[in-house]
Amino acid sequence: MFTGIIQGTAEIIKIEAKEQFRTHVIRLPKQYIDGLVNGASVAHNGCCLTVTGIEDDLVSFDLMQETLRVTNLGLLSKGDKVNFERAARFGDEIGGHQMSGHILCMATITRIIRSENNRQIWFEIPQEYTGYIFTKGYIGIDGISLTIGEVVGNQFCVNLIPETLERTNMGFRAEQDQVNIEIDPQTQAIVDTVERVLAERRD
Repeated sequence: MFTGIIQGTAEIIKIEAKEQFRTHVIRLPKQYIDGLVNGASVAHNGCCLTVTGIEDDLVSFDLMQETLRVTNLGLLSKGDKVNFERAARFGDEIGGHQMSGHILCMATITRIIRSENNRQIWFEIPQEYTGYIFTKGYIGIDGISLTIGEVVGNQFCVNLIPETLERTNMGFRAEQDQVNIEIDPQTQAIVDTVERVLAERRD
């Protein structure tokens, strides 16, 4: 389980590509290495990955074909940075909202509106997922727990404060970038249940 409170960004030091498979090696800040072991979970841009190797501050993760297909991790290159969050522990403060690390889809950044003290970013999501998007709802974007601002058709926006821009990759994102989307699990369950019940009644 994750909270959507990003601990920082980590640089991809090496990518080992094989057929329908990749290993990513990232450099984690030393304070986040403490207690990390093989088999532990660390979210990369919101996607839950398993630690497969640790050497000093370099940590390895294996990515299967489905992960490369569904998420933006397959678009990354050596030198890129990912948002990271280590798995939450019992007793930790949940400052964001509960997240599973299971990415639903990707969305495209369509517009970035900059102002002195914040930044508004608009995203376009695939049409089939618009039922999960509503004003003031929770959403995970590249692993960041955020609140949806406005919704217009299959586009929505979020408003980011300087702390989020400083701590996460949203500070250097550009229009047309692809971001990972995780819908709040409770929202997804409620919407799916209501749609199923309504469909059964129509039948």
